Amino acid sequence: MQERGAATGLNAKPARRVYPTTTTGETPMRYMMLMIPQGYESAKAGTLPSAEQIETMRAYNQELQEAGVLISLDGLHPPSMGARVSFRGGRPTVTDGPFPEAKEVLGGFWMLDVASREEAIAWAKRCPGSDNETIEIRKVMEIEDFPADVQESVERLESQGR
Repeated sequence: MQERGAATGLNAKPARRVYPTTTTGETPMRYMMLMIPQGYESAKAGTLPSAEQIETMRAYNQELQEAGVLISLDGLHPPSMGARVSFRGGRPTVTDGPFPEAKEVLGGFWMLDVASREEAIAWAKRCPGSDNETIEIRKVMEIEDFPADVQESVERLESQGR
C-alpha cells in the first residue's frame, strides 16, 4: 500500500533498539496492527485495492509517518498467491494457496513505535477501514519481556557474533 522503502527499515536488519523515555516518562513500544479483511481468504490472484482505497490509505499512512510512529508497513497479496509451510512430524510440507480452511487472513500490516497500547488503539481507530475490515493490535516481544536468564543468554550470543 506504499512505495517500497518509504518507511524506515523495510529491508534492513533490525538493530537492537534503545529507547529514550517520552515526555510522560514512558518508554515507546512496538505494536503491530494487522489488517484482516473479511473475504480476502477467497480473493482471486491479482486482487488489488481500488485507486480510491489506495489514495485514502496513503493519506492515513502519511499521518503515521509525519507523527513519527511508523516503523514499516506493507500490504499483502491474497492467500491464493501464497504458500504455507507446515512441520508435522518434523518435516516441512508446502501447501499452495488458497487455503480453504482459513477463516481470517492478513491483508497487510503496520509496525508502530508508540508509548502504549492505548496509543496503538487510538491510531487503529483513525484508520479509514471499510465495513469488512478489522485491525488486530499486538505488542511485539522485546528482549525486556523475557526473564533475566534469557536476556543474558541473548546478550552472550550477540557478543559472540551469533
